Amino acid sequence: MRHRVAGRELSRTSEHRLAMRRNLVASLIEHETISTTLIKAKEVRGFAEKLITLAKKGTLAARRRAISMLGDRDIIEYEDNNPVKKGTIIGKLFSELGPRYLDRQGGYTRIIRLSKTRLGDNGQLALLQLVGQESSKKEETKTGKKKSRDKGGQTAEAASEESSAEKKE
Repeated sequence: MRHRVAGRELSRTSEHRLAMRRNLVASLIEHETISTTLIKAKEVRGFAEKLITLAKKGTLAARRRAISMLGDRDIIEYEDNNPVKKGTIIGKLFSELGPRYLDRQGGYTRIIRLSKTRLGDNGQLALLQLVGQESSKKEETKTGKKKSRDKGGQTAEAASEESSAEKKE
């Protein structure tokens, strides 16, 4: 009987499953999008959403609970072939992701199936992404103004600069 047995086995021991889940979620928080197999993405999604819900609370107890569930790995980027510490996973989770999803009730992740399969075992690949990262890109493009030309062939910005220069004189 399988009473109260949740989750997929994934042909791994329980310690290996736990470590894999922690590593995948830490990479998801760090990069905000990861490529993995479809089965692993479905298994990791719930764990990631629980951590983001903890981050929305923002309390010290929630932070400690997230550290116990995930660990507190450093975010390291390379600048001129030298490793530079940019922060920690828990720091990013509570300072960036928690406030980003305050007004959202759930569904912080999305799974996009890819047409590619893995070379070794022909496993179905998928992208696991955090929802909302593309909204910041859309805002940047909305703020970028189009340069409209008037009848004289000038752009609107150049015309406004000339009129402000005339007012100063």
